[in-house]
Amino acid sequence: MTHGIGRRSLITAAAVMGMLGFAVTPATAAGPGNSDDAPFRGRIVSMLQHMSVEEKVGQLFVVEVYGRDATAVTATAAANNRRLYGVDTPAQVIDKYKPGGVIYFTTRGPDNFGTPTQIATLSNGLQTAATDQPAGIPLLISTDQEGGALVARFGAPATQMPGQMPLGASRSAEHAHRSAEVIGTELAAVGINQDYAPVADVNVNPANPVIGIRSIGEDPQLVAELVAAEVDGFHDGGVAAAAKHFPGHGDTATDSHFGLPEVTHTREQLEAIDLPPFRAAIAEGVDTIMTAHVVLRSIDPSGAPATMSEPILTGLLREELGYDGLIVTDALDMQGATSTYPPNVAPVAAFKAGADMLVLPPQMDVAFNAVLSAVRSGEISEKRLDESVYRVLRLKLQRDLFEDPFVDADAAAAIVGAPAHVADAQTISDDTTTLLKNDAGVLPLSTEPRDVLVTGWGVATTSTLGGAIAARGQSVTVRETGLTPSAAVIAEVAAAAANHDLVVVSTNNASNVSATTGLPTASAAAQQAFVQALLASGTPVVVSAMRNPYDISVMTNVPTALATYGYTAASLESLTRVLFGENEPVGKLPVTIPTADRTGVLYPFGHGLGFD
Repeated sequence: MTHGIGRRSLITAAAVMGMLGFAVTPATAAGPGNSDDAPFRGRIVSMLQHMSVEEKVGQLFVVEVYGRDATAVTATAAANNRRLYGVDTPAQVIDKYKPGGVIYFTTRGPDNFGTPTQIATLSNGLQTAATDQPAGIPLLISTDQEGGALVARFGAPATQMPGQMPLGASRSAEHAHRSAEVIGTELAAVGINQDYAPVADVNVNPANPVIGIRSIGEDPQLVAELVAAEVDGFHDGGVAAAAKHFPGHGDTATDSHFGLPEVTHTREQLEAIDLPPFRAAIAEGVDTIMTAHVVLRSIDPSGAPATMSEPILTGLLREELGYDGLIVTDALDMQGATSTYPPNVAPVAAFKAGADMLVLPPQMDVAFNAVLSAVRSGEISEKRLDESVYRVLRLKLQRDLFEDPFVDADAAAAIVGAPAHVADAQTISDDTTTLLKNDAGVLPLSTEPRDVLVTGWGVATTSTLGGAIAARGQSVTVRETGLTPSAAVIAEVAAAAANHDLVVVSTNNASNVSATTGLPTASAAAQQAFVQALLASGTPVVVSAMRNPYDISVMTNVPTALATYGYTAASLESLTRVLFGENEPVGKLPVTIPTADRTGVLYPFGHGLGFD
């Protein structure tokens, strides 16, 4: 499909590209463009010729906007837009900066997610604002819909897929593909055309505070296989995919939202552990790769974060891995970026390092003008600017956004949360629950009526689990204790446990250790004490780790333990089905569970009991 560009135009375009410094043959490190670009190349070059420098710089930025409509927002949303951008509405933000992309959030503050029809209407309104500009360039509209319990911006009624580590426990590339396809289909229905997923990090550090269950697991080949399947699935669902966080965030003990982590992997470890999933994603045609705010001295001895490191983004990713797709930064307002680089420096440094799109600069006016000034002064060449804008425009053409950037808002509600999607989420989740211990032979439970106490962390988690158990004919009491139960609550609930036939307790990172003191965090210590008090009640206790599966390492005297790697409704239903023997616990550990002192192995990668 040449979009109306004839042979003569393509020849002319080739000549123009030569003048602009682009390669007309397959891509090299000198510039973007490869043989697959032929249908788009002439059109992109023509657009570049007619765009102002300001319009080109605008295409480099991905912004957030407050509100659920492009032109009509609440007073609170308008105030937040004014605080960030000096204008009231999302449409006015687009008009002011002409950005290349927008990212949707909910809990962060912008409150973009409501009903499917509302989200689709917002997307259409933003695309109208973008295409009404002189250059008429549609937006990449993105979000972080990784699946699972942690990073899923689009909540109900959207189908909540199980997430990365549960997929790792399933060992199924087919499940990974279908999960991404469902997510992509529902995002596309509401006008979101790019998902900042899949997570390609290999989680080899049990103390990782930011990745954990967001990763498929610790085995690079398993992660690579499932990430490749997800890239394909997102494409089949109709959205662009973004593998993150390059060059790998899986072996860090600092959350880059709040500090600057350092990955101490040697070049050999990097090749063996971190890079295989990114290589697999590239081979599968991933559209975008997102950077990590991590230091990797084996590639860049200067200690610059990968986001601002030319040896990592240009040398390693572009030149060595041969990647010519879009490189986007992780959010530039994270401490991993802002603690080292001022608002006027970070965007220029990231762009010069090799990034194409700059996500969420903390001060948009400052960032925009800093990049614009760097271009006008020659610090950033126009050729380098054109290379990145070329990639942005190419992706938009590849996603057919110029032809039809709009969606049918009235049809969105029937697609989002469709019964077939919900059924698929349950089918996939049923293959993820892992039985770690069954020493007392408590499981599977009979259907004989009993009094069950469901307790531990999570208001929605305990109530949903309690409801699922009650649906099996059990008499259920739910007593949620919070993440850090007090001594009084521990004593009260443990006393109540003695009057029940069974206790099912939910834990959440009960093995966490403070990076500062080396001791259990307050919440971990409280949860450990709570479980021991429940065991002392004499009532049989079933412990389910609802987040990272490492909790069993600090409560090895628990006779019955499972891991769900998340707490979506489907994951909790799967857990209940396993408890009552309706399903076999077929999930296998996608990580090693170390001993509490981290010097040995408690349960190896691949461990998982069955009932047979």
